[in-house]
Amino acid sequence: MKTHVKKGDDVVIIAGKNKGKRGVVLSVNAAKQTVTVEGARLLKKATKPTESDPDGGIKEINGAIHISNVKKVG
Repeated sequence: MKTHVKKGDDVVIIAGKNKGKRGVVLSVNAAKQTVTVEGARLLKKATKPTESDPDGGIKEINGAIHISNVKKVG
C-alpha cells in the first residue's frame, strides 16, 4: 500500500491528543496504516533486566499513530 509519508520525513500531527507536535518519522507500517513519530506519543514500558540492559526498569518508547493523523511538512 502506498503511503504519503516515509521514514525520515518531517511531519506534524493534525489530530488527537498530540495535535500540533512536530517530529521525524521513525517507522511506517503500511499494513496497519500506522507511523511512529519521534517524541510525539511517549509510552512507558516496564522491562526486565537483561545482559544488554542490566538495570531494566521503566523505559519511554515512541508509540504508533494512525497515518491519517499526520501531515508531511515541507
